[in-house]
Amino acid sequence: MTRQLGCRAYVRYVDDFCLFGDDARTLWGWKRAIIERLARLRLTLHESAAQVQPVANGIPWLGFVVFPTHRRVKARKVRAATRRLRSRVGAYHAGHVSFAALDASVQGWLAHVRYGDTWGLGAHLFEVAWFGIRFRARR
Repeated sequence: MTRQLGCRAYVRYVDDFCLFGDDARTLWGWKRAIIERLARLRLTLHESAAQVQPVANGIPWLGFVVFPTHRRVKARKVRAATRRLRSRVGAYHAGHVSFAALDASVQGWLAHVRYGDTWGLGAHLFEVAWFGIRFRARR
């Protein structure tokens, strides 16, 4: 990235990466160069996931949307966690899952979302999962 493309700022995690540049034209050029390089290796880039956009719009990254000032958990991840937690609580109440297994599931989710700015997400999940109640935010 730095030697061949001249990209001074990028982030990589396993097979995901983000490049940062000052103008869209440069970023589009880097995208074309990466696609060509991967094609020589008989690899492909997920075209729908490979986006050129301003950082202010947020960058989808590892289950979060990362903004310059904060990180939010992706909405679909919250919906999936809510469904999963409801199911686990139901299985616990039915005696199919031990409390330790339920607790491990909850602790795993909380360990993941603690890296985001969740603004009451934990309380929301517990209200919905344990009591089946959805509260509206006050305006």
